[in-house]
Amino acid sequence: MSGPNTEFDPKQVAALSAEAIDAMVQAAVEAIASAGDLDALKSARLAHAGDRSPLALANREIGALPPAAKAEAGKRVGQARARVKQALDEREEVLLRERDALVLQAEAVDVTLPVQRTPIGGRHPLTTLMERMADVFISMGYDVAEGPEAEAEWANFDALNVPPDHPARTMQDTFYVESPNSGVVLRTQTSPIQIRAMLERPLPIYVVAPGRVYRTDELDATHTPVFHQIEGPAVDEGLTMADLKGTLDHLATQMFGEGIITRLRPSYFPFTEPSAEVDLQCFVCRGASVGDPSNPCRTCGSEGWIEWGGCGMVNPRVLQAVGIDTDKNRGFAFGMGIERTLMFRNGVTDMRDMVEGDLRFTRAFGVDA
Repeated sequence: MSGPNTEFDPKQVAALSAEAIDAMVQAAVEAIASAGDLDALKSARLAHAGDRSPLALANREIGALPPAAKAEAGKRVGQARARVKQALDEREEVLLRERDALVLQAEAVDVTLPVQRTPIGGRHPLTTLMERMADVFISMGYDVAEGPEAEAEWANFDALNVPPDHPARTMQDTFYVESPNSGVVLRTQTSPIQIRAMLERPLPIYVVAPGRVYRTDELDATHTPVFHQIEGPAVDEGLTMADLKGTLDHLATQMFGEGIITRLRPSYFPFTEPSAEVDLQCFVCRGASVGDPSNPCRTCGSEGWIEWGGCGMVNPRVLQAVGIDTDKNRGFAFGMGIERTLMFRNGVTDMRDMVEGDLRFTRAFGVDA
């Protein structure tokens, strides 16, 4: 029987030769170095350091070697696998730094910028505008008065010299509570607040009454069954239409800016005599479109004026209905639509935008109108 082959040279096994091992390491290092991202590096790791990699397969050949040859072959393969692992670790560290740098760059946050986590909302512009118009009158010495929205028919009609057979008292224009015989209506104007003020307050009276009113109108671009008005009576000795005109001119200037021109156009209202419509000179064309077909104005229809509200001297019958001596006292009254004023001031073209509750509409106004 022959003895063990102690002279066996592992270099004679091709997979374990120094040249073959060096070639495996060189191929692994090159593949690792060429990996451009972590996914490519993962593929290189599987190909050159995985269970089916050339070095792993070569390592399996060591078991078939004689005992004297195993140590040298194992050392050679072990050193090779260590070099591959070192190359993988170094490349992974580089790629991780590059990835983190890209993430930081892509997700960079300027911490000096103001942050608003809660979306900025806005007050409803009708509410803000009513307050602003009321403030104009407060600065002139007026008081702000309020009243119920479900109002006595007497205060809404009879005291304002609107007779029982007047068309406005039919159900076509008025919301009655329970029935037409109940004597209670949803106020069709804020004028009942004027009646209450004249009944309750001592003379002289300077009151402005903003509020919500109701009429049986269809909802469309220019009408709504629920809208807002601001009205005011002034009752004192010696008041004239000139006082009324000056008051309205000041309000118009505060609402639409310096240079706005108003005019009083004769009209009729049961509760004032004489009565007038308040018109504003068109703030878009300033009247230049009148008689000029080449330069039409959509805002005023090339008429040069826009209707704003109604006014007049308080009818003596109204003063007598609330017990005011008409021999010594006179009064004037006025009323404007808040929605119409908002449309003029801010270019709102559809009244439905004001009542639909869309936050995109109110947010545009912020906290001021």
